[in-house]
Amino acid sequence: MKITKFSLESFSLKGKNAIVTGGARGLGKYYTIALTMYGANVTVVSSSTNAWDEMKAYVKQHEGNVSFLQQDLTESGSAAKVITNAVGTWGSLDILVNNAGVQIRNNILDYKDEDWQNVIDINLNATYYMAHEAAKVMTEQGSGKIINIGSMQSYRAGKNIFPYAASKHGVVGITRAYADTLAPYNIQVNALSPGYIRTDMTKVLEEDPIRGPEIKGHIPSGQWGVPENLMGPLIFLASEASDYVTGISLPVDGGYLLR
Repeated sequence: MKITKFSLESFSLKGKNAIVTGGARGLGKYYTIALTMYGANVTVVSSSTNAWDEMKAYVKQHEGNVSFLQQDLTESGSAAKVITNAVGTWGSLDILVNNAGVQIRNNILDYKDEDWQNVIDINLNATYYMAHEAAKVMTEQGSGKIINIGSMQSYRAGKNIFPYAASKHGVVGITRAYADTLAPYNIQVNALSPGYIRTDMTKVLEEDPIRGPEIKGHIPSGQWGVPENLMGPLIFLASEASDYVTGISLPVDGGYLLR
């Protein structure tokens, strides 16, 4: 038997060009590092220049290539600017990781309209606009990978984070719709849905005297995840190894959704 469609190189991203929104901090930092470790050139998009020097140092350790763009993704026309910048820098766009996101907590009666709009604009609208502009490039190329970042709240209600839960449900909907439409162009669109992972965003939740133990007790392993747990699944979705995988939401949750 001769295997022709799979090898160690199936996970290689050498020569591929990627964008990671929110790619300098939080989980996005780990997505950027993973992509560059496997050979991709990455444009990191963030609303500020904070953490850029730290990211450069990480990437330099394994001789990766990274560029940076400061851009507010809620601004009109921002997605087109990002795509144009990345293609101008690297020559093509093979991978888009829609990671930029925000979470604002409050009880349901006190939730502010402006907070709702802020979360929806960043988590959902920016994901749509970035995917829309990326698709224009990828359909011309005849290939591409779009990875939208979901959440456990893509599946569940989400206490005191109503717009976040709504936006992450929407991300999975966009993922499925785009996967169906773009499949004939050899473009795979999937969502990566982290479980309860230790980050600056989740620190307040883990330390909450009620919700912290409640969540930990719901995870079969009894442990929160760490950002490195997401790097392998991301590489799978970004590489040729997942060429026949599209329209899924991949939970990386330690089995949280089993219960």
